[in-house]
Amino acid sequence: MVRFADIDSLGHVNNVRFFDYLEDARLGMLHIDPYKAGDAPFKSLVVARHEIDYLRPLSFRAEPVRVETWVTEIRPVRFTLQYEIRDDDELYVRAMSVIVAYNVERAAPRRLTGDELSYLRRFA
Repeated sequence: MVRFADIDSLGHVNNVRFFDYLEDARLGMLHIDPYKAGDAPFKSLVVARHEIDYLRPLSFRAEPVRVETWVTEIRPVRFTLQYEIRDDDELYVRAMSVIVAYNVERAAPRRLTGDELSYLRRFA
């Protein structure tokens, strides 16, 4: 949903709020959906990079937009997600995130587990 608080003084969604939408989609895909399916959610991931292209303004509205998300690259310690923020008629944003598996205790990257790799391949 586009929240009223997302709107800036120009009357459209502020550029940084789109990152919140991407985060919501990423958490749904990597944490909430696996949990609901009885699988282990991903843990200890960090964002190494974001890239975003703003294609058209998104204004306050009653109808939600979709954040379509898929995997475009999988490596031993990282993967890349692509996103589109859209509705049935318009494409508002294209974005990309590089996500790194992380070992909190060592403060260093870790290898993705077999289960994590298998899960990600479903979205590639």
